[in-house]
Amino acid sequence: MSPAKRPEAPPNILFFFSDQHRYDFIGSNADIPVETPHLDRLQKRGVTFSRCYTPSPLCAPARACLASGKPYRSCGVINNDQDYPLDQATVYQELGKHGYNVGGVGKFDLHKATLDWGVDGRRLIGEWGFTHGIDSEGKWDGVKSGAENPSGPYMEYLHDRGLADLYIQDMNRRKGNWGLTGFTPLPDDAYGDNWIADNARKILHQMGSSSPWFLQINFAGPHNPWDITAAMYEPYKQVDFSPAWNHFDFDAANQNEIRRSYAAMITNIDRQVGLLLAEIEGRGELEQTVVIYGSDHGEMLGDHGYWGKKRPYDSCCRVPLILSGPGLPAGRVVEDPVSLTDLNNTFVELSGGNPLTGNDSYSLLSALSGDPIRETVVSGLEDWDFVFRDGWKLIRSQDTGERLLYNMEEDPREMDDCSSRYPDKAVRLESELVAHLEKMS
Repeated sequence: MSPAKRPEAPPNILFFFSDQHRYDFIGSNADIPVETPHLDRLQKRGVTFSRCYTPSPLCAPARACLASGKPYRSCGVINNDQDYPLDQATVYQELGKHGYNVGGVGKFDLHKATLDWGVDGRRLIGEWGFTHGIDSEGKWDGVKSGAENPSGPYMEYLHDRGLADLYIQDMNRRKGNWGLTGFTPLPDDAYGDNWIADNARKILHQMGSSSPWFLQINFAGPHNPWDITAAMYEPYKQVDFSPAWNHFDFDAANQNEIRRSYAAMITNIDRQVGLLLAEIEGRGELEQTVVIYGSDHGEMLGDHGYWGKKRPYDSCCRVPLILSGPGLPAGRVVEDPVSLTDLNNTFVELSGGNPLTGNDSYSLLSALSGDPIRETVVSGLEDWDFVFRDGWKLIRSQDTGERLLYNMEEDPREMDDCSSRYPDKAVRLESELVAHLEKMS
């Protein structure tokens, strides 16, 4: 297999980054009837990393790992109650040092504990290394400031349009009710992800074309609640999805409605991807732009009886990852395991920059030579860690030391803990996990 050809000049980098998009809800997966025509095209003209794991299945830690290149237990953010340490370097700063205009819009979640974006969305983006951008609230976060005193740009926008009270009322009725579906009262043009995409176009215009640019578009979806517009629901109103496996809550009809709404949010994001790619093509820059799609973590969707994230299962730890652009082979699928954190050094290599000190990131471009860039991938949260290697996955409890072992090739749904049948395998993987954690601590 031939490696990627490095562009002669530093390319533009367009990074679409969604929130809570699990790996298997994508149009190229024939088992799930979700429509993503623009992501499908990216896969055909680029490279799909089919086994990409998040370093941590929670918003703030996953994004801190991406920004720093560090693994979960040394990234400085262990949960959503901590802000990114401002004395810790970011890859965005490194891009700026090497001549890039560095832009970003949407839900950065690098100050999840503080929840103060500034109504212009610029309170901290310069500290993180962005030269242009609008940092905005996630779905739940903006509601906390109330309709009359917005602390972020999205709530300010809704307030100016007379929609803030409606939005807050709708979000409050959904709070604590995971299974509640139904339409948002917002019109399509005020829907969060559509507003984020509009901001991306503004930032593109501000950055211009005189220097290479990086733009990270942080969509708020397909994170719950399942608030979609009627237009988003239309393609799915008669679609039936397979139910969750090993589940025990919500009846089949409610589960189907949840999955329809989840798919509708993904298709809406895909539509915005297509519109933004058309915008860049219209600027004559698509052939000089590396386009990346990824997500911070997945969504359980009822699998194993869980909803949301924070679990060590593939449903919420495995994410889509696609790279497309100059020098990258078309239609390639890399099945070797990689980490979302590997985007850090990928950005650095594309820009001609230098890897951040103490990181645990490997450039994905190196994976295209045919050799794995990692032997193991590790992910974790406060009370557990897992290691994946050679088709096997070992989960270990931080509190009790309990181990679960899965043969992911024979048991991809992680239903059969085989640690008692393969004790030597479990011991070897646990030793690798411990060695990794000690090395990176």
